Amino acid sequence: MLLSKPEIEKMFHKVAEIWQENKDYLSEIDSRFGDGDHGVTIGKIASLIEKKLAAWEDDDIEEFLEDLGDSTMEIGGGSAGPLYGTLIGGLSGPLNGGGAIGEGLLKEMFTECQSAMEDITNAKVGDKTMMDALIPAVAAAEAAEDDCLAILEAAKEAAARGAKESEQYVSKFGRARSYKEQTIGTPDAGAVSTSLFFAGLCDGLK
Repeated sequence: MLLSKPEIEKMFHKVAEIWQENKDYLSEIDSRFGDGDHGVTIGKIASLIEKKLAAWEDDDIEEFLEDLGDSTMEIGGGSAGPLYGTLIGGLSGPLNGGGAIGEGLLKEMFTECQSAMEDITNAKVGDKTMMDALIPAVAAAEAAEDDCLAILEAAKEAAARGAKESEQYVSKFGRARSYKEQTIGTPDAGAVSTSLFFAGLCDGLK
């Protein structure tokens, strides 16, 4: 299976839909030990995705992802804008203006988006950040069979597990780190929104 513009549109429409549906929940869990604005920012990014999709006229996936990433970086409201701008922009790294994405290239895109994130954060699995979902998702994608849907399903499942497992960790970044062991039992909002991102990509393709 090759992913071309129609598939990418469906995938990102679903990401936007899932993020909008869960923005209140994301803000609720973020408010326990953070600023409580994560869901608000995620909602803004979701609206931006829909706006960019509506304006997308050519078949250049690389340009679309670069533009979406750059625009997401500019969204105010905490760190979510720059973080997701980096992640989305990172997906474009292996692309070279082509109009379709195969299995190998999809894996490279996920590998590159993790690399882009690692350029701006030292967070690892266990630090209670979005990396708790992203790193397992990318590892699962890289190990999956060479089928685009199988790759996305593996990433979705691993990201969901990572977000769930973030409940048991102590926060080491951001405002939440001052709460130390009190953060155990609450999932990281960024890890949850990242798991929803991969769920949207996967469910959108289905």
